[in-house]
Amino acid sequence: QVQLVESGGGLAQPGGSLTLTCAASGFTFDMYQMGWARQIPGKGLEWVSGISHDGRETWYLPSVKGRFTISRDNFQNIVRLQLNDLKPEDAALYHCAKGSRWSYREVDSWGQGTQIAFSA
Repeated sequence: QVQLVESGGGLAQPGGSLTLTCAASGFTFDMYQMGWARQIPGKGLEWVSGISHDGRETWYLPSVKGRFTISRDNFQNIVRLQLNDLKPEDAALYHCAKGSRWSYREVDSWGQGTQIAFSA
């Protein structure tokens, strides 16, 4: 049974940083592309980043490129998203996604999500 458990969200301040972690289990992790998508109420799901099975290829939403970094540890079955220089428009529910062997967007499992909100 595939399980994806996100952690690391919380209250952020503009210009601040957070690290999101997705712990994966129930499948052969190093065979699949992984991704992060975010959900903003009223705006639908937006892909933020993706990573190849071996970590050599990455993709970013243009508005986060240079600020966010995706990485994976195929020994610990973890995918991380480092978020730097956070902006209020980054507030969302961030989901980890298990992709296929060929695309992080061909999702067959989602995590429950971890919320990022901004303090006043």
